[in-house]
Amino acid sequence: MAKETRNRINQQDLTFKKRFAALGNLPAFFKLVWQSSPWKTSFSFLLRLIRSAMPVALLYIGKLIVDQVVLLNHNASNQNGHHYLWQLVAAEFGLALLTDALNRLINLLDSLLGDQFSNHTSIRLMRHAATLDLDQFEDSVFYDKLERARQQTVGRTVLLSQVMGQVQDVISMAFLITGLIAFSPWLILLLLVSIIPAFLGESYFNNQNYALTRSQTPERRELDYLRYLGASDETAKEIKLFNLAGFVIERFKNLSDKFYTDNSKLAIKRSAWGTFFSVLGSVGYYSAYVFILIKTVNGSISVGSLTFLAGSFRQLRALMESILTRFAAVSQGAIYLSDFLGFFEIKPKISVSQKPLPFPNPVKQGFTFENVGFQYHNSENWANRHLNFTLHPAEKLALVGENGAGKTTLVKLLARLYDPTEGRILLDGIDLKEYKIEDLRFNIGVIFQDYIRYQMTLSQNIAVGNITEISNFPLIKKAARESLADSLADKLPGEYNQWLGRKFNDGVELSGGEWQKVALARAYMKDAQLLILDEPTAALDARAEYEVFQRFAELTKGKSAVLISHRFSTARLADRILVLERGQILEIGSHQDLLALEGKYAELFRLQAIGYQ
Repeated sequence: MAKETRNRINQQDLTFKKRFAALGNLPAFFKLVWQSSPWKTSFSFLLRLIRSAMPVALLYIGKLIVDQVVLLNHNASNQNGHHYLWQLVAAEFGLALLTDALNRLINLLDSLLGDQFSNHTSIRLMRHAATLDLDQFEDSVFYDKLERARQQTVGRTVLLSQVMGQVQDVISMAFLITGLIAFSPWLILLLLVSIIPAFLGESYFNNQNYALTRSQTPERRELDYLRYLGASDETAKEIKLFNLAGFVIERFKNLSDKFYTDNSKLAIKRSAWGTFFSVLGSVGYYSAYVFILIKTVNGSISVGSLTFLAGSFRQLRALMESILTRFAAVSQGAIYLSDFLGFFEIKPKISVSQKPLPFPNPVKQGFTFENVGFQYHNSENWANRHLNFTLHPAEKLALVGENGAGKTTLVKLLARLYDPTEGRILLDGIDLKEYKIEDLRFNIGVIFQDYIRYQMTLSQNIAVGNITEISNFPLIKKAARESLADSLADKLPGEYNQWLGRKFNDGVELSGGEWQKVALARAYMKDAQLLILDEPTAALDARAEYEVFQRFAELTKGKSAVLISHRFSTARLADRILVLERGQILEIGSHQDLLALEGKYAELFRLQAIGYQ
């Protein structure tokens, strides 16, 4: 495993060319920063510009103070000299206070801007993710990209501060270098020689860290999943019943130990080489310091100039070291930004017509499948193949088949969550792709068997079926009444304002059957022309199931409906039954027709009848 990790790291080593190329991401980054808060961004740059002049100003005033003190030692009776000295001290004190105030303001702005940037980019990420296709979310490679992009929405305050700090330090350096060059250009050369090795070392280890972090993305997602499994209200039941705690903990420990080992090896190497390069830097600084001291002793420069030059060299060394080291960090951050910006380059595969048609109201000919087939990404098997049938207006169609027969995939094609790999689906004789996709999905109400149990209020849980009507309380109550969830609201302490689930606000957990009634209410939140229910009554008892379907039959008069069910007592209520096997149509007809056919449906129906007996 360690060898595999090393190979992945070697394959992803970063060159300086790649680092400079990554800096091309910074304009897009600052555009996002600017969009987060234009005035905070502008004010931060202005403050940093002022702050960049402070180091040389303080050093120069310090030089004047020292020279004035030396002068007064030789002529203590000079009253004007004393007055000038205290003016200089007062000026230095004022600059020190201003520097401290600027630092605090800059840090405050960076923090606020960082929070706004995180919120802005998180919202943009969610909006873009909402435009992508369902099958993209079912791809593990896509999930790695999504996870890396999600990580870049937080912690970007550091990169923001680094880039702005880089600009500030470059301006400060320009001021300081002017003084040093006037004294001795060789000091600048000595400075570079003492700092460049540290910069190269820092760049190398940043490369290694990026490659290691990137190679760990799939395992880190697994680590987060194991952390969730080991401590979640949704998994606690099975963890206890199956005694899985030890298994989950052991797997988590193995993965986390592996991460710790890989990261600690890199950290130790980085620390050791960092110490060596720091010693080189100190040698360079003190060489320059000795040179300046000799010049001062020889009388070539004043004591004040000594303090100015020594301080300038020390600060220049710190600034250059910071700039070069920060360049590695900034380019590193810019490379990570590639993960974030690259996510927005992922485009949905489901195309939208240039001139989309409105959904027909009413539907006149129905939905027609013409030799439709669908194949999942990276799968050699067909989920559906050679589908040829028509769902007529106002017809109730039941889909029957064993698990994995392609029933849910078929209804996802109908709702255009997927596009067919081959063939086409027509609505009133026109390809489904020609209709406005939002209009299509608004007119199709779907409740899947793996519906989401939102940790929200009962009212909000129902309103997600048509979120634009979240404030329409009469409609929410009507939907609850039609799904028989109104009796549930009467029992809850907060009625429709009661939080469901146990994560927030003293929420109440519901039974499986109660949750199913809430989910069914979502289907009744809009006046859809086609209702699709995927195992809608699996968690209901026999009486509740009968009541739900009686209500469903009344509410869907004049509308089309598709039911997926393993209960033949449900399926037989449909006008026609479509039997699927291995993704293909095996039989189609009414309940009586299929019994008379003595085929697969008749076999399954009798097996289930024996089971009930």
